[in-house]
Formats: sequence, C-alpha cells, structure tokens
Amino acid sequence: MNQLDQLKQFTTVVADTGNFRQLAQFTPRDATTNPSLILKAVQQPEYAPLLADTVVAHRARAVPEIVDEVLVRFGLEILKVVPGRVSTEVDARLSFDRAATVARARRLIALYEAAGIARERVLIKIAATWEGIQAAAELERDGIRCNLTLLFAFCQAVACGAAGVRLISPFVGRIYDWHKKAAGAAWDEAARAGANDPGVQSVSRIYAYYKRHGIVTEVMGASFRNVGQITALAGCDLLTISPELLAALQATDAPLTRVLDPQAARDADLPAVHLDEAAFRWALNEDAMATEKLAEGIRAFAVDASKLDRMIEGLRG
Repeated sequence: MNQLDQLKQFTTVVADTGNFRQLAQFTPRDATTNPSLILKAVQQPEYAPLLADTVVAHRARAVPEIVDEVLVRFGLEILKVVPGRVSTEVDARLSFDRAATVARARRLIALYEAAGIARERVLIKIAATWEGIQAAAELERDGIRCNLTLLFAFCQAVACGAAGVRLISPFVGRIYDWHKKAAGAAWDEAARAGANDPGVQSVSRIYAYYKRHGIVTEVMGASFRNVGQITALAGCDLLTISPELLAALQATDAPLTRVLDPQAARDADLPAVHLDEAAFRWALNEDAMATEKLAEGIRAFAVDASKLDRMIEGLRG
C-alpha cells in the first residue's frame, strides 16, 4: 500500500481544499475549507461560473448573505464527493463577537438544511478565541457541530474540550514556522524534524491530554508543511491535508507506522487543567507563539474575506 492508504488504517484522512474536483482521486472521508481556500478556488476559471451564478441568483441580498450562499454552494459540491463531513468557516471578522458568530453559524446550517443536508454532515469552523469557544459551546448544545480552528496553544485545546466542541484543528505548520523563524540561524532542521518538530509536539500533547482525561473532542492536525509532519502524527484522530501533500503520500510505498496510540496516551502523566476566562486569557498571553499566530491567522482570513466581498460586489453590480 502507498503511504496514504497506510495512514487511512488508523487515521481519518481529510482533504484541505476548496477545489472539489481534486477530491475524488484521494478518497478522503471529510473535507475542510477556509476563506483563503475558497478565494483561491473562485479565482480559477473552472470555478468562476459557480461564484457568478450564485451571486446572480442572490444579488438582491446583502453581501454577507451572498458570501454564505457561496460558502455553502462549495460545501454542497464537496459533499457530493466525500461521504463524511465538510467544514465551513464563519467570517473571521466575527472572531471576538460571540452572538454574531452564533447567528452566522445558524444561518450556515439553515442553508445546508434547506438544501437537504443533515447538520451532522457539517462542521462550523470558528476561530478558537475565548468568544469563539463560548459560541461553539452554545451551538453544540443545539446540535450544531463545530470545528475550532486557528488553534496554537494548549490552553485553547483545554477550553475547547471543556466546552464540548466536536473537533479541534491544531495548526502544525504555523507553529513550526514561528519556531523556525524565532531560532534564525540556530535552527537545526534535522534535529527538529519528526517527533521533535514543535508543531508535532503540540498536537501530540493535546491528543494525549484528551485521551488521558476521556475528552471526546476529536483532534485533527492541520496546516502541514511536509510529509514528515504528517507521518509523525500517524494515529491522530484525523489529519487534514492539502492535495499536494496527499499526492506525495500517495506517491510513496515507504512503510508507515502508527505513532499516536490512544491506549498509550491514557497512561500519560498529564494532570487535569481547569480554566476560567481570566486564566485562559493569561495562559494565551504567556504563549508568545500562540498569541502572534492566532492574531496573524485572523487578520489573514479577514483580508481574504474582504477580497471575496469585493469580488461579489463587483459581480453584483
């Protein structure tokens, strides 16, 4: 078997793309999208008509409502290919507004349900700010399943588990990027690869903590820079992987062994952590990497959301 098929034996493989025409060749169970991936897709000739048709069909409505129609349209196409779930993201500009995040999530779910899609097949992606986590807790109580994204700090994972969210997406590659940049010339790529990669270490700790304390929130490693980061997390509940890295895994038959094991994790020496809002904010503040990457990620997604707004406004006329 190639490495992709080997990985699927103990990890649910998820495709990280808005390009739904690429999905079938990798047979992932789920797929994830974000504002940047959707923006990238609609700028390609094969997807431009989908955007234009959606805008024309809803041109009398406000731009945010048209955006949601576009996001759901992509999600519906993805769900024709994958048997599982699609993750659709709430506007990053709402990351610090609990009520607005809840309202946007409900609208997205309503659009999916109006199209005949059960809410169990949709994960609403929300940035793992304190406000986002509390919004997710409210949504989960109403049966709307959430994927907490832009997750870099252990405290974010602890708060998400306590909130009962369905799934988290800790970002491996962006953690790696920060540490590599911070180290500068002192960075030793070989020494910090595999299990020593700081992004891999972060996800491994979260996985072990959840299993040790019986937290049912699913852990989905995300944002990979190379195949080595993926293989070092083999056994994680889920991994969401770009088409380029899925193809790389598919192209090699090198043996792949399970690294993360739930039974071994249950024996980890990781005491329970309890965080109220003040403790959460302090812990996040004390983690320079997480503070910087969370803010950077929200800003980047907000920029791309604004670009998509302008494209829609131009098409709407």
